[in-house]
Amino acid sequence: MKYRKFGNTGFEVSALGFGAMRMPLVKEGADEKDIDEKKAVEMIRYAADAGINYFDTAYVYHGGESEIVLGKALKGGYREKVKIADKIIPDMTESADGLEKILDEELKKLRVNHLDFFLLHALNTKRWDKMLKTGLIKRAEKMRGKGKIGHIGFSFHDNFESFKNIIDGYEGWEFCQIQMNYMDVNNQAELKGMEYAGKKGIPVVIMEPLLGGRLANPPKQVGKIFKQNGIYETPAEWSLQWLWNRPEAAVVLSGMSTMEQLKENIRYAGRSAPGAFGENENRVIEKASKEFEKRAVIPCTACNYCVPCPHGVNIPKNFEFYNEGVIYDDFSAPRFIYNRFFPEGERAYNCESCGECLEKCPQNIKIDEWMKKADEKLREK
Repeated sequence: MKYRKFGNTGFEVSALGFGAMRMPLVKEGADEKDIDEKKAVEMIRYAADAGINYFDTAYVYHGGESEIVLGKALKGGYREKVKIADKIIPDMTESADGLEKILDEELKKLRVNHLDFFLLHALNTKRWDKMLKTGLIKRAEKMRGKGKIGHIGFSFHDNFESFKNIIDGYEGWEFCQIQMNYMDVNNQAELKGMEYAGKKGIPVVIMEPLLGGRLANPPKQVGKIFKQNGIYETPAEWSLQWLWNRPEAAVVLSGMSTMEQLKENIRYAGRSAPGAFGENENRVIEKASKEFEKRAVIPCTACNYCVPCPHGVNIPKNFEFYNEGVIYDDFSAPRFIYNRFFPEGERAYNCESCGECLEKCPQNIKIDEWMKKADEKLREK
């Protein structure tokens, strides 16, 4: 296993981290709570024995079962080998007292008396503003003073401006966690966000390096590009090595569901190194990303000439969700975000076909027609 400096914490972190969000289930299609405990424990201990020393979980993972299984797996001396990162979404509590109460519950489920790394989970502009009002950071500092947590960080889902505002809004951040892969360089925190954190000396934990597995099993045309340039074994390794090539990426988390995936990723991590990519490797990644982008069926450039919509529809974002489903042959992720996190008033079904946007679109997109198609694909029935 290769190791990297984790900012100023004094910790040397394994290049590969174990994400406890996609543990093996008892059977295909089972409820997320139905973890195959025997297989999960075996994988966690195998990972620790192989040198993985960063294990990431959260209160909400696997319907609350992730922490319990991880705690069981780390018994028998394994806890001393690794660091645990756990998270709490600020929305789960209206008070600083509530934050500590939830933390105590997490510690009990994990069977530990402290967390090595504590994250305020899934921050965005709204949650950040709430945190400032409710004093959650101050309480986190008090919890650290009591020895319940070690280093304080945050995980993030919003845009670059929000990310920069959060990074700059608190001098005590010791690390952050963002979604990043070669298809997300202009999405969420963006590549420039990762670079910004790096310049400030804040180590970056990477989540969704394979976009929930979609980059590991790409369409044939994308897979062909990687196969023709046989530097790395698989599309998954290409994706992971692209991240490990970045010096800002302290640890890349992978939510592995099988022992085979775990062993493969350990092998890939063993040959990782910052700065390993040359012109040829970067050219392959660029070709692959362009091939993915060619699959988009709505030629929206997000110029935003069509907004504001008189009916409140966020036209470019709806198009982005729809194109994402087509690009990866998988609507599950955009559908989940559309129905769980996307403001209801901005969704496609609010389109009244008034035609005002049609005159403004430089791409001459038949927006009203596509809004109907988008909602048909994205709305949960």
